[in-house]
Amino acid sequence: MKAALVVLGVIVVGALVVGGTLVGDRNDLVAEREAIKSQFAQVDTVMQRRADLIPNLVETVKGMAGHEQSVIDSVTKARAQMAGAQTPAEKIAANGQIDSALSRLLVVVENYPNIKANESFQNLQTELEGAENRIAIERRKYNETVQKYNTDIALFPKNVAASLFGFQREDAYFKAEAEAKEVPKVKF
Repeated sequence: MKAALVVLGVIVVGALVVGGTLVGDRNDLVAEREAIKSQFAQVDTVMQRRADLIPNLVETVKGMAGHEQSVIDSVTKARAQMAGAQTPAEKIAANGQIDSALSRLLVVVENYPNIKANESFQNLQTELEGAENRIAIERRKYNETVQKYNTDIALFPKNVAASLFGFQREDAYFKAEAEAKEVPKVKF
C-alpha cells in the first residue's frame, strides 16, 4: 500500500512538472507570437510614415521633371499597393515595390540637378532618409523577433508544446530585393 502511494505520488508530481512545463512553454510562445505582431505594427508605422512622405516628394519632382511620368506613376502605384496591403506578407511585398520605385525616382533626381537644389526637395529627402533608416532598424528587430519565435518552436522542449497547441512557423521575413544584390556600376 505504501509503495503504491509513493508510486502514485511520483506519477502525480511528474505529471505536474510536465504539465507545468508545457503550460509555461505555451505561454512563452503566445508572448513571442504577440511580440511578432507588435513588432510588425511598429514596422508598419514607419513604413506608413514613409508612404505619407511620398506624395509630397512626387509633387516636387513632378513640378521639376514632368516628362518623367512613368517613374512618377510607378511610385504612385507602389504607394497605392502599400495602402491596400492587408497581411504582413502583402505589406512586405508592397514595401519592396516602394523601395524599387523610390530607387528609380532618385535616379531621375540625379539627372536633374535643379531638383536637388530645391529646398523643399532637400527637406523631403532628409525626412525620407530618416524614414528609411527607421524602417531598416524596425525590419531588423522584426526579423529577429520572428527568428526567435521560429527557433523556439523548433527546439525541444518547446517544440512539444508548439505541436500540441498548434503554433506554426512564421515565414514573413523582410529580405533584400534581387536588385539590391547587384553591384552598382559607376561611370565617369
